[in-house]
Parts: sequence; structure tokens; C-alpha cells
Amino acid sequence: MASGIENPITVKNTSIVTKSPSLLFALCFFSFQLFANDLTPFIQRVDPANWWVGMKNPELQLLIYGKNLKGSDLKINYPGVTVRQVYEVENTNYLFVDLYIAPETKAGKFDIELSLTMGFRKGKKFVTETVRNVHTYELRTRDKHPQEINSKDLVYLILPDRFSNGDASNDKFADMADPESDRANPYLRHGGDLLGIQNHLDYFTELGVTTLWLNPVIENNQPQTNEGGAMRSAYHGYGFTDHYAIDRRLGGNAAYKNLVDAAHAKGLKIIQDAVYNHVGINHWILRDLPMKNWLNQWDAYTNTSYRDEAVIDLNHGSQSDFKVHQNGWFVPFLPDLNQHNDFVANYLIQHALWTVEYFGIDGWRVDTYQYNDLEFMNRCNNALYAEYPNMFITAENAVNTAVSQAFFVRNNLYLPFKSSCNSPNDFVFFNAINAALNEKFDWGHGFNQLCTMLAQDMVYEDPNMNLTFLDNHDQHRFFSVIGEDIQKYKQGMTFLLTARGVPQLYYGTEVLMKNFKNPSDAEVRRDFPGGWSGDRENKFLVSGRTALENEAFNFTKKLAQYRKSCTALQTGKLTQYIPKDGIYVYFRQNEAKTVMVVMSQSDQAQTLPTQRFVENMRGFTQGKNILDDSKIVDLSQIAVPAMSVQVIELLR
Repeated sequence: MASGIENPITVKNTSIVTKSPSLLFALCFFSFQLFANDLTPFIQRVDPANWWVGMKNPELQLLIYGKNLKGSDLKINYPGVTVRQVYEVENTNYLFVDLYIAPETKAGKFDIELSLTMGFRKGKKFVTETVRNVHTYELRTRDKHPQEINSKDLVYLILPDRFSNGDASNDKFADMADPESDRANPYLRHGGDLLGIQNHLDYFTELGVTTLWLNPVIENNQPQTNEGGAMRSAYHGYGFTDHYAIDRRLGGNAAYKNLVDAAHAKGLKIIQDAVYNHVGINHWILRDLPMKNWLNQWDAYTNTSYRDEAVIDLNHGSQSDFKVHQNGWFVPFLPDLNQHNDFVANYLIQHALWTVEYFGIDGWRVDTYQYNDLEFMNRCNNALYAEYPNMFITAENAVNTAVSQAFFVRNNLYLPFKSSCNSPNDFVFFNAINAALNEKFDWGHGFNQLCTMLAQDMVYEDPNMNLTFLDNHDQHRFFSVIGEDIQKYKQGMTFLLTARGVPQLYYGTEVLMKNFKNPSDAEVRRDFPGGWSGDRENKFLVSGRTALENEAFNFTKKLAQYRKSCTALQTGKLTQYIPKDGIYVYFRQNEAKTVMVVMSQSDQAQTLPTQRFVENMRGFTQGKNILDDSKIVDLSQIAVPAMSVQVIELLR
């Protein structure tokens, strides 16, 4: 793992030099001890915190942080572990060490020994003394086997601080940069945690969910920041301050391990939110940077433009726009990491691998994907795929066109840059369904938007891997966007759960949680009612929901549970027909089943002739509407109520 950074480095000799100590007079010995204590190398931490034998990539780069590391010699004596190179960098408190871990290496512990030999005069003689510091490091046996996440799954997105409080004792800590917790303040932490999520695993399985995606759980020991005139905490989790620690306010590393294990025992998978582009301004490394170019530095503060055109415009785009987009900071309090620096790149990639092995997660959602160096992202993705070939990695890019979205993932475009990411967060899908349900049916509008969106799927290598959604933590709540119309809700939910892709629900959408991002994102990140002891309402229970909320929950549950057992809706071929007279029809079909979806945007009841669908309906004589279990005896023409949706399993 040679370094590619611009700053000069020194490759150190890894051998130890030790000379026999001489006897000293008491005063000289005391003086030497004071001198030695000031210069003794001292290791405070090593990242990654541990590693594993049997990794397909035998190379490992350790970040060693402490005091007086420059000039010291490093030694590791363990069968199968070879020190390839030791790098000294600008900051003398850091060493970076390349190790080779041979395939036959056994699990166990070994010492990382740093020594420094110092010379001084004793009378007329020059003598030497060697001081040492030892850090014990562990290689473990791999025992994690990530489960595959694909279009058979239903993902449920949770903002941990706002979902459920399982342990009130960890709500706040006086020694953290943000010591407050106050549910009455929408901008502060509310105390939700990992145990709270674990306590509701049965709720997810009842709903038909197979996978949980958690907004970041890594430590965010950030001070409150002034945003829009209000002091806000980092409850959302996107400002990491220690990659190797789960936030104490969520329960810490042990609570996360417990949640992952408990979820797996219930048949649920876990997606972790990754942030490679930036860190929190209070990250421990930023307090004592290894080198100046650990971050993307500018003469004056430069914000990213947030314009994806600067990246995808390979024909006409300017280099200055590209640089601002890629290297500009996302916001002033989230310093931008320089992924061209190989030490930074290795640090981030190895943390991703460590997380999978240590906690046993099953997939990744990558935040702010397009703002990362894209070659770095390929390198990171490929490192994960090398160890876990079926790893699900989905990229967040809030873009508006299919071509732009496809650019950042595996695609069918003929371009000099090819992304290795296997899934986009499908913002094009999101934009289409939210717009379609709010428009009057017309040429190019209403359900025609859905037809147009799906017709552009040829740009993706596998559109079935697209993570589709109606809303998330950064968007207006779906039920509010559609005017709190339960029929539109059912149409949107049906499209989400029957069209192609990996569908994702945002917590509370199933019980009609609502709001717009006004005045801030906090309005769409309200606490799940019933997640805290003493809540007046408990939406986890039938008895705590209104009749309309139960109608929405039961509708979603029925369709999600049916999808869970219907392979045609998971992986079957999708065939759509251009909408006519406000009615949109598409099929999901495989050898096992054919499912017909009929959605009407018309305010009039109609009878739908079915001759034009013969290529999908040939041989079928009747069908069952799985939403209400009603029988349709004659498929030659189907009664379509106004503003309705039907999911029909065709029967011979």
C-alpha cells in the first residue's frame, strides 16, 4: 500500500537497535529518566482496532497515534505477520504501518513494539539507552457472513434518535460536546437508541419488513451548531467523530452488536449508513491532523456547488466546476476528506471492512455519494465486493434524470468512467411517483410520468437493484405531499411494492406520519408515537392508531406480506402498457405467477377492456384481487372504480 500523497514521507527501518546499558550514578540516572520520559514513544490508539486472519486481501495499513513516534523503531514478532513499511508523516504523533498477513496466519495477539535508542554522556564516556512502548494487537477468526440484500427485500429506514428510547440512562452525557437531550425541542437529541429499535423487531416482521436501514450510528461527539438561527444537535448522525465507536447515546458498540444479532435471529438484515465524504468538525483526528492534506484545503472556505452536472458533463464541463463540486465542503462544520491521499483512502476502506466483520452488517447505503472522489468510491466498493461478493451498496445522489442517476452506478452507458456501485437511491422513481399522484392525468402527466420513468430503465445495468422510496429523512413526508389522500396513499404504496426495485419505507409512513420540511428537516423527523415511555399515543399497537391509520397500516402490511411470498413481484419481468383514459396497467410475471396491477387516476368509474393485454393474459380466465380477496370471474373486461388500485393475481 504505497502512499500517493504529495507531502514527503520517510520510510523507516523496522529493526531494533539496543545496546547494553551502563551503570549510572544516581543523579545521572534520575536525569536520564526525566529525559527518557519526555522522549519515550507512547502509543495511544491503533486503527483499525483489530483485524482478522483469512481476509482475501492480505494487506493491512495501521494508523498508530501517540506521542514521540518519529524516530522510533517498530517491531512485530508474530508468525505470518510481516512489517512491509513504516511511514513517518508531517505530524510526529503518527505512524502508518503496512503489514502483510500471510494466508496461513493463525488468530491471536501480538505486540507492536516501538523503541527509541538515546545516547548521552556519562563522564568521559558516551553511552546509549533504549526505551520501549508496547501495544497489544489482535487478529481474530472471521465468523460473519453478510446476507444478500436484493429486490426480494423490503427496507425500513429508521432515524435511531427519533424512533424509540429503550434505555433512558444513555440519553445524555455531561462529558460530551453536546450534553443536552430535550424532546420538546425539535433540534436537539430526543433519546432514541438501538435498544429501542431492538425492542420492536416483532413490529417490523409483522409489517412484512425484511431489512432495517439505520441512519448513522457512529459516534457524533459534535457541538451544537447554529443553523438558520437555531442551535441544532447532530442527532441525525452524519458528522462522525470516531469511526471505531458507536455513539454512547445510542448504546455503544455492545448495543449495536446485540441489535444486529437479534435482528438476524428474527430474519431481519441490517444496512449501515456510510459517510466517506466528510467527518464532523470534532473528529479526534482533526484535533491533531496527521498532515495538512488529510482534508481538502482551500485558501478561503469553498462550499460544494451541489450540482451533479459538474461531474457527469464529460463533454462540456469545466475543470473548475468539477473541482468545486468534488473538493468543496458540504457545509462548514463537516470537513471534507481528501480521498486522493492514500492514507485517508486506506483508513476509510479498512473501516468499512472492519464494520462488516466486527458487527456483522449486511449492506451499505453511501451518503453524499457524488461528492466523493469517484475512483476512490470504486476502490472502496471493490474492496467490499472482493471480501463479500454479494454486498449491497446503494448510493445517495439526489438527482433528477435517469442518465445522471445511472452515471454513479453500474450502467449501460458508453463512458470513460464506469462506476462499480450496484444500486442507486432511486430519486428519479421518488420524483416520478410524488409528481404523478399530484397531477391531473394528461399527456406526459399523472401516471404517464411512471410509464416514462420505467421506460428509461435501459440505462441501468440492473434496475431491480434500485432502492425505491416514497419519502425519507431528507424529504417531505409522503402523506403530506399527496394532500393526506388515503386513495393516493394506497396507489403510491402499491407502486412502491409492486414495481421493480428494492422498496424502502421511511419509519412512520405506514401509520401516516406527516409534515413538510418547514421550517426544517426536524419536522419530517418527529418521534415515532409510542417509542417513549409515557407517550399518549402508541402507534405500534392497533389500539393506539386511528381508524385511518390502521387502514393504511393494514393495507401496507397485506401488500408487503404478499410480496414477501410472491416471487413474481420480487424478480418477475415487468411489462407496462401506456396509460389510457387515466388508467395505468402493468404486469409482474414469472413461471410461478402473473400479477396484474390496475391503477386509475380518473374521477369516473370505468370498464377496462383487456384485449390489448393479451400477451400477458393469454390462458388466464379469472383473477383474485389480493387487496380484498375478491374474485374476478371474467377477465375479458375489468370494473375499475374511480381513483382506485387493484393488484390481481391471475388464475387459470
